[in-house]
Amino acid sequence: MKKHILIAALALTTGFAAFAKEPIKTEQWLDFERPGNVQLSPDASLVLYTRNGIDAFNDKSRSEVWQVKPDGSKHAFLLKGSNVKWSPEGDRIAYVSAGDNDSAQLFVRYMDSTEATSQITHHALQPRNYAWSPDGKHIAYIARTIKSNKWSMELPGKPPGAQWNEDPYVMDTLHYRQDRVGMTNTGFDHLFVVPADGGTPRQLTEGEWNVSMRRIGGIATGGEVSWSADGEYLYFDGQPREDADIDVFKSLIYRVKLSSGEVEPITPEEGYYHSPSVSPDGKHVAYIGAPEWAEDTYRHTHLYIMDADGSNQRRLVGDLAGPPETVLWGSNSEAVYFTYGKHGSVNVHRTNLAGKVESITSGEQVVQLDSIANDGTLGYTRSAGQQPADVYIGANAVSQQLTKLNEDIFANSNFGEVREIWFDSTDDTRVQGWMVMPPDYQEGKRYPMVLYIHGGPHAMYNNGFNFTFQDFAANGYVVLYTNPRGSTGYGAEFANAIQGMYPGPRDGADLLNGVDAAIDTGAVDPNRLFVTGCSGGGVLTTYLVAVTDRFKSAVSRCPVTSWIAMAGYSDVPAWVHRFFDEPFWENPEDWLKDSTLQMVGKVNTPVLLMTGDKDLRTPFEEAEQYFSALKIRGVPTRLVAMKGEYHGTGSIPSNYLRTQLMTRDWFEKYDPELKANDNDN
Repeated sequence: MKKHILIAALALTTGFAAFAKEPIKTEQWLDFERPGNVQLSPDASLVLYTRNGIDAFNDKSRSEVWQVKPDGSKHAFLLKGSNVKWSPEGDRIAYVSAGDNDSAQLFVRYMDSTEATSQITHHALQPRNYAWSPDGKHIAYIARTIKSNKWSMELPGKPPGAQWNEDPYVMDTLHYRQDRVGMTNTGFDHLFVVPADGGTPRQLTEGEWNVSMRRIGGIATGGEVSWSADGEYLYFDGQPREDADIDVFKSLIYRVKLSSGEVEPITPEEGYYHSPSVSPDGKHVAYIGAPEWAEDTYRHTHLYIMDADGSNQRRLVGDLAGPPETVLWGSNSEAVYFTYGKHGSVNVHRTNLAGKVESITSGEQVVQLDSIANDGTLGYTRSAGQQPADVYIGANAVSQQLTKLNEDIFANSNFGEVREIWFDSTDDTRVQGWMVMPPDYQEGKRYPMVLYIHGGPHAMYNNGFNFTFQDFAANGYVVLYTNPRGSTGYGAEFANAIQGMYPGPRDGADLLNGVDAAIDTGAVDPNRLFVTGCSGGGVLTTYLVAVTDRFKSAVSRCPVTSWIAMAGYSDVPAWVHRFFDEPFWENPEDWLKDSTLQMVGKVNTPVLLMTGDKDLRTPFEEAEQYFSALKIRGVPTRLVAMKGEYHGTGSIPSNYLRTQLMTRDWFEKYDPELKANDNDN
């Protein structure tokens, strides 16, 4: 009894610091919250943001809109939904939530004492990428239209009252499906406008082409809408209206006149342009793009500006380490704000109309800019290696943190240290990476290591917080993650270095040289190496186990193992063809050479394959054929079809936990030290 009293007394005198910090636990994922879409009111008096978490009981994600004052007070739940945007006057907000037909619909809510709320869309066309008109009277949005079956047969002999099967899907376009959507042959994305107080939506564009750019050929991943200052025009990005289904690597800036419905492109037909943003004074349009789309799979984009009628187009900012994103105007129409990634960090920058750039935020962090108030205050989220994302506001490099969303679950957690490394690879290439150390790391001790490879392949690991990596580190692993050639954030040449050889000797060499660099630090046991990754990371995992036996086991999630098969099964067939100079029916040699299924005869490493059973990006068949070959060869393997998942294996919370636990279990099964300990018993 006295012992417990003494411990309690020590706790009272020393506070919570009396309790030793512990590594995070996998199940804390269920309580982990992520903020986004930080929206400042026009007068900067109130901040709204989306708070994303997990509904553990129903095994799904949840999104809520919360509010907080600029001084951090009155932090409270506002409503269920997401994608909130203030009206120009600041008296109302629009947001997206489940409507009376359980599909995503637009709502408008007054922010006065009445809190009056109206559902302003009611149809089956789910709105996205919406924008308020300058006078606050209308809202424009993009939605996928419904297309009738062009090939319906009058079937003879049907008995009266009989229940016969529905008409089949009839595909006549190349891109007829999309991951997380399914069959998309129902129509095309088009532009609509609806009164902000409710009414009948009016369709402004039509035809067999898509409003909204196609970031990865063929699928809808973008689409920006911006009003002219006088409300007479809407600016948007979209595919060319000729050969839209095949020529998916072009994107133009259009404008449509609301009074007549006349649509005109205002950027060159051969360009790749998107994300138009009209200045508050209506004189200019800022946008992202490149003058032509090269034959590479990655096109390095720049920041452009033009007059509102499309004249005087010029590059405003170019030759950045990564592509510009999140283009927003300052209220005086004299400055454009944007973000871009460089060497693993993402920060906010500002340029005047002469192209003079200055940094607004800096440091090893990831900043997502979402809004700018009339007085120039920015609304954004920020995260770093050991700091989960939170809501911030600021101006001119002065920032203020408004939330600490995960302090309640991580207050007693000991995160693993994140160490940056640079190392040399082939062709005099310098490559960046990071090592997450176990929280109880001891100098001089060597730990097992997981090489975690990113997808894309044109993507960038960053300096932001990563729960997955911290979870592996908490279980005793060093986690190595790198940006090999093919990654963004290091310039166009670096990103396109893998063209015509993916996966291959360049990105493969970068990854293996990164493993050597990690071992050279003295923290890694060279006999306890493991490798994993999803999508592009899954592709490179199957490549590495074919060219080296250094890894004790591997987990390849959502891989591509046969490029010819993917060109037929995937939702991005045009993108797949772009990797090769010639179609496979004319010259299959390169298609086969770069397919890791052809390398399976060299694999001796135990490989776990894991793919969503509904995956349309890297379809399940890609993992199946690799699994079958390994089984026939007698290489230890398992095949996991994660139920209910499209691309990736962790969008459903319980599946995320399964992914983490199965991956660790597979590594431990072939860990030589653990096996030795088992033998000792």
